[in-house]
Parts: sequence; structure tokens; C-alpha cells
Amino acid sequence: MSDKNPRWLKNVSTATMTTVLSAGLLLACGQVSNAENGANNSVKNSASMTNSNSQNSGVIRSRDMLPSDMLGQMQALPQLTKGLGNNGATVIDPNKPTLIKFWASWCPLCLGTLEETEQWRTDPKFAGLNVVTVASPGHLNEKAKGEFASWYAGIQADYHKLPVLADAEGTLITTLGVQVYPSWAILDKQGNLVHLVKGNISSEQAYALAANAENDFAELKSGQAKPTQAQALENNPNIETIKQKDGVYYNDKGMPINTRTIYLAGGCFWGVEAYMERVNGVVDAVSGYANGDTAKPSYEDVIRGSGHAETVKVTYDADKTDLDTILKYYLRVIDPTSLNKQGNDRGVQYRSGVYYTDKEDKAVIDAALKRVQSKYNKPIVVENAPLDNFYLAEMYHQDYLAKNPNGYCHVDLSLADDKPEDTGNKQSRATRLAPVSTIAETLDPKRYSGFNKNALKSTLTKEQYNITQDAGTERAFSHEYDNLFAPGIYVDVVSGEPLFLSTDKYQSGCGWPSFTKPIDKQVITERDDLSYNMVRTEVRSRVADSHLGHVFPDGPKDRGGLRYCVNGGALQFIPVSVMPQSGYAPLVKLIKS
Repeated sequence: MSDKNPRWLKNVSTATMTTVLSAGLLLACGQVSNAENGANNSVKNSASMTNSNSQNSGVIRSRDMLPSDMLGQMQALPQLTKGLGNNGATVIDPNKPTLIKFWASWCPLCLGTLEETEQWRTDPKFAGLNVVTVASPGHLNEKAKGEFASWYAGIQADYHKLPVLADAEGTLITTLGVQVYPSWAILDKQGNLVHLVKGNISSEQAYALAANAENDFAELKSGQAKPTQAQALENNPNIETIKQKDGVYYNDKGMPINTRTIYLAGGCFWGVEAYMERVNGVVDAVSGYANGDTAKPSYEDVIRGSGHAETVKVTYDADKTDLDTILKYYLRVIDPTSLNKQGNDRGVQYRSGVYYTDKEDKAVIDAALKRVQSKYNKPIVVENAPLDNFYLAEMYHQDYLAKNPNGYCHVDLSLADDKPEDTGNKQSRATRLAPVSTIAETLDPKRYSGFNKNALKSTLTKEQYNITQDAGTERAFSHEYDNLFAPGIYVDVVSGEPLFLSTDKYQSGCGWPSFTKPIDKQVITERDDLSYNMVRTEVRSRVADSHLGHVFPDGPKDRGGLRYCVNGGALQFIPVSVMPQSGYAPLVKLIKS
């Protein structure tokens, strides 16, 4: 991506994204050129294609695309306050914008402001606005569905004009990344998210949000123009995003949250923000510009060279998580060796960095980057520096992916659902293998048949399970193995069966780990794959029958001409230094320096 037009892909339509991905950057690595430049050019050329409202069929079994029918979902929810109807449709006028309060029975600030919220519903200033509340029984430590309904039946007489919708599936808070109460959302007349506030809001803020909802949302989400009212909203000190006072954030025990902050730059802040908001323990994430040379920069200033990095301010509950865990989540969705580049974005503003305000955090960051460096041959280029300055990005950038369900994102949001492997209880399959003395013994399929297929949902992450068991596909350029070229072997993440050598790995530019051949032909099985109107050859592991990816005849000619394009989530990398104690000693001599 050039600095002159850095958002060319972020503003492409759903149809454009589908074409881009199906043209060679999706479906387990479509057929692409070996050259990285060729891959980049195929993406750039697609940016000029015609817009459309077709579905993004390029995303396979992915949880990274957010649902857009929020208004329809709310209208279908049961409504608990007697006399106001049985569901959301009876309290939501589709011809008005909607202000939503997310609350919980254990949150003292929520309960203390229910009366105020009820008064807004009858306030003439809110006559052009739906005012509703949403509770999520069974989620975020809320009472179970039946227990909550019984509890609310005992207090609803005090708030007989206040609609309470019960989202027992937790769909809305999950979609919006809400982990604290109270939180607020404003939807326009079409049900599009206009703004999201984590924490409490005043009447003045509510009025500002209501006024903004009347804007033409198509302009607001395009990013090409900022409506007059939206500009006024951004400059309104009452609506400044989450300048929290003591007691606004509450944990699930009803106590003020012990919050800490860290600032993370990792390419386009749309994806980093949406991803971090879904990480357990994160209270809030907002997009902005950090460590540049211009005061109060606009987005245009940043892309013209103000020196800022697109950065996300991450506020987390220090009693629920810690900085090291936050960094583990962060470092697995960026390429830490990529200078001024992440995904399809190019430029200084897309550099990677961790910026701290507490000098004690530096040691934690140092240790995290050192740990990651051990996995790469190339040097880590993630900045580790104090925060010099941070300015909030324009409103149309905030919660962008919640507002634009098919918006561009270089981050696999589904990884936020899974603990990093080194923080969970997923023991390396390699540690269970007995010592062997020959290559033949190492490749014996009987060695790897002891895995428990019925326990895979607990031993694999959700992404690993989706790929290996349901033939899913991770997002291009999303897995750390795509840019990993350290010496070692790649084994089946399910069984531990060795599949590929690092010496047969090469940079194909397709966005997935690519190999010229398996460690031995017998460890791979092949099947014809005619899905999605394509003719491809699927590759699977021999013992566990795990879906790996596909093989194509466009690999390096001097190395056999094949490209085994494999999902990183289907593999586990075993560094050469630990291969002997992990049960793969005879294969060490196959690893060339």
C-alpha cells in the first residue's frame, strides 16, 4: 500500500473483498504467483472493481465478520417489563434511532441510573429516539435466565416505563466487545452502530449521541467525509471517549475496576481495536495516533507523514489479566519482523510498537519481545518505547468493524476467543513421545495414533479445531508461521506426526505457510476438492486425518514445482533445539542450516 492512498483496501466493498480473496488469498491458498510482488499486485488491481452488496462468501466458517442485523436481533428479544409488550419490536420504532443501555443486576452504577434512563424515555428531548436497555442473563456473571427474570419481576414496578430486553445468548455484548457495565450504544434508523461508549454517560452525552444518530450514516462510515454534526460531536468534551472517573468501570463483583493501560500499534487500528476488545479482561480499546510530531493530527495528517503510528489504547482489568498476557494476545496477530507493514498496509503509520506510561512495564515488554525473537531468524522490529503523545482518532474510525461488518481487517478476530497456547493447559503433543533411534521409527504412524479424538475440543484452540476438523481456513497473513523460518519441523497439531521440514519452507507470498514437499510422501494424503466451483487438491495428515490445506503446481521449479499451502493453525512448530527431547531426534540431521 502506498502512503498516498493507504486506505484503498479498507474501503473496498464486500464484493471487492470476495474477489480479492477468492482470486488467490483465500480458500486455503488459492493459486497465486510465487513472487510476493505478484501477490500484492493482484490485490491492488482488485481495488478498482465495482462495489456491490453481495455477501462476503470469501470468509470460510470465520467468526471475524460481525453480524449487521442488530436492530432485527433486538426486535426479536423478549421484553420483560409488564405492559410494554412481549418483545423488542413493541418498544423499538424502526423509524427512529435507538439508544441502548447495557447493564447488569450486580452493577451498582447501573441500578443507580435505571431511574434516570427511564426518565429519558419520557423526556421530550428524546422524543425522536428509542431508549431501551439490554441485560444478558448467564453472561458476565449475570444471573441465569430464569433467575434474572424472577429478580427483575420484583423491581420492575419501580421502572414500569423502562423496556428491558433479555439477550440470553449474549449476542449483542459479544458482537460489540462489551465487558464492562454500564455500556451504551447508539444505532441509526437502519440499525447501524454509530457510536459505542464503555462506561456511564451523562444526559449531555446522551443528547449528543442522539443528535449524531440523525446523520446520514452512509457518510459517517465511508470515512470520506465527516458530517457537520459528527464533527461537533467529536469536539464536544462531554462525548470524549472514555475519560473515566473513579467508579464508572465496575467488575463482575460490583467493585470499581483496577484498570491499567498499554498502547499497541500493529498495522490498521480497526482490526487491533476490535480484536483487543474481545480479549478477556480488556475493559476498553480505542483507536488513535501515537508518538508523532504533529499536535492533534487528523487522519489526513497521519497519512501525509506526521510520524504517528495507528495505535490502540487498551484499558484492562489488572485483577483479571496482566500485561504479559495482553502482549501474548497482541504478538500473535502481528508479524513482529515486518518493518512499517502489517497485512496489506504499508507506511510508517502502520509500524508495530508497544508504548507504555509506567516505566515498570518496560521489563515486561522486553521479556515478551525476547521470547518472540527466539521464534524468528529475522530481527524483531516492534518498537518498545514510552508513550510520548496519543490523540484519539476521528469518530468514524472508532468501533469501525462493528459499524462495518464486512470492513477490511488484517487481524483474525477469532483468536481473541482462545487463550494463547502458552497460557493455557494445552500440553505439547511432542512431550508425550518416547525416544527413537531411526528415521523410520520416527515416521511410524503407530507412534501418533494415541491422541483422543473425542477430546479435541478441549485440547485444541477453536481455530485449530475449525481448521483441522471442519476444513476451515485462517485469514491470509494472519498466522505467525507464515513468516517463521527458524530451523525445526512442523508436526500435526492434533497427533504430533511430523509433516514438514523448515528447510522445505519458503516465502510464497500467498499469506499461508508454504512448503515445496512434505517430510515424506507417506505422511500426507490427497483428495480432490471441488468446493466453491474450484478444482483443487486437498492435503490431509495421514494419522489424524487433519485438514491441512491444498497443494498447487506453482511452486519453485528448481525444487519440484509444488506448493503445499498449509494453514498455520493445523501445525505445531518444534524448534531444532528441542527436537531430541521431544521425541524427534533422528530428524535433526535432516534440518540443514
